[in-house]
Amino acid sequence: MATTASLALLVQSIIQLLQMVCNELDEATCSHLQQYAQQLSQATTRLLQEMQQSALAWGDLLFAASQQWQVWAVVGVLVLIVRLCQRLSERSPQPASSGAEDSSSSDTECGERQRERKDSGDYERPLFGSFAGRVRLSAQRLAYRSRVVEELVGDLLAVLQKRLSNSFFPVLQPAIGVGSAFEGWSPCGRDAVYRLLVPLKPPRGHSYRLELGTAAEMPAKDSRVRVELACTCAREQLCFLHHPEAEELRRKPAASLQHTLCTGSYLDVQKIAQWFQDLVTSAWQDMPQARCYSMKVLPSKRSCKLQLTDASGKSLLVDIVFGVQQGDSDIFLSSQDTTEAAGEYTFSPSTTWAESYAVAEVKFFRHVARQAPHDTSHLKCLQLFAAILLGTGFSTSTFKTVAMHLLNTIPVSSWSRRELHMRLQDMLWYLRGCLDDKRLDHFFFANENMPEDIILPPAFQTAPPINLFQHLLHNPAAHAKAMREADKLQERLTALLFYGH
Repeated sequence: MATTASLALLVQSIIQLLQMVCNELDEATCSHLQQYAQQLSQATTRLLQEMQQSALAWGDLLFAASQQWQVWAVVGVLVLIVRLCQRLSERSPQPASSGAEDSSSSDTECGERQRERKDSGDYERPLFGSFAGRVRLSAQRLAYRSRVVEELVGDLLAVLQKRLSNSFFPVLQPAIGVGSAFEGWSPCGRDAVYRLLVPLKPPRGHSYRLELGTAAEMPAKDSRVRVELACTCAREQLCFLHHPEAEELRRKPAASLQHTLCTGSYLDVQKIAQWFQDLVTSAWQDMPQARCYSMKVLPSKRSCKLQLTDASGKSLLVDIVFGVQQGDSDIFLSSQDTTEAAGEYTFSPSTTWAESYAVAEVKFFRHVARQAPHDTSHLKCLQLFAAILLGTGFSTSTFKTVAMHLLNTIPVSSWSRRELHMRLQDMLWYLRGCLDDKRLDHFFFANENMPEDIILPPAFQTAPPINLFQHLLHNPAAHAKAMREADKLQERLTALLFYGH
């Protein structure tokens, strides 16, 4: 009982200490931390004395102590507390800000950086060292370059739409920025890929019929888009289905989408990618940005990858993927190969389209941004975890799913920079709980707390939850490996929090 009481005292003290760390990091806090560390040390000494008085031999004492993981957890906390106190006592005044890294936005970025440092530097510097500064600058670059890419691709689509206005090719819709770069947390920094999804509407006289994967295969990875002729009698004089002269017109290859970008009756991803790449190559010189960037089309079978290089030699990587919308929802069938994106590199037939939630995801993060205070740290959490995932089997998409679940549960007011390290730990604990249960639910299926501005197909609400950790249920070796890698992430996070690397 006495041992239990001592442990309870230790846990209570640790909680109080962590609350203080979250709320303030100044010299007064340093003094309090030292006092609490001393109290914890005294309580631990009393605990060990009680164990010694139990008449255990020294070898038995070591064995018993090794079984009390709480004791070693306390010792670890004490070490971390001492380190934190040292970091706090060694703080020096914030150095003056250097010039902005990108000359095109130097004045704006410099002012933003100074305000950021004034508001949050005191909380981040003792915990992350120089790493927090690199993350902050990376986020500023992402925001600026995302705007540049969106404007460029918008101008490019305007040129292409004008050229295709009287054709029977797909109607290009405004591009939608998706993925981590447009969500604001790309793990790649300068090498970020700016991905945009271009919805394809059927041309006049045509319609799409989506053939989705079966329920057992959801999220669907092998859907297809069937192209059919549509009746236009009510809108046009010449209807492909009912006008006497339409049969001869249908025989002309350029008059029917089925003869140009389809295999059989199904929209062909690879044919669309090649068609779009040829269009971009021929239209680039009509772009106003052609004077600022040299453009190179990179090899890609299922999208249009562009490398844009300015006069200084800096490059932007743009990946334009194509999508077909499911009704009026934010869910699309995408040309992007999800198996390749996951590093699996399995063969996918050219007529298969993967169900994509990228548009719904970016809308969710924008929804959070509208509600969040200016110092919200959820994107920084994702960026920090992306930095420590290297060498593990966990993907950034897994942690994005974890973050979305927590953002839907924990109020955005609790994601301030002062509470950054607590939210980081929450994400890791949530992941660990999912691994224990061998279950991580897909965010967009059977989720009753979905924001109203995210539009999902009705089947998503009635469908059973989809377990993203299904593969762990019947694979003990994979589960054990995932648990070990979660421990490795905890070690890396601790090192990042207290040593800045």
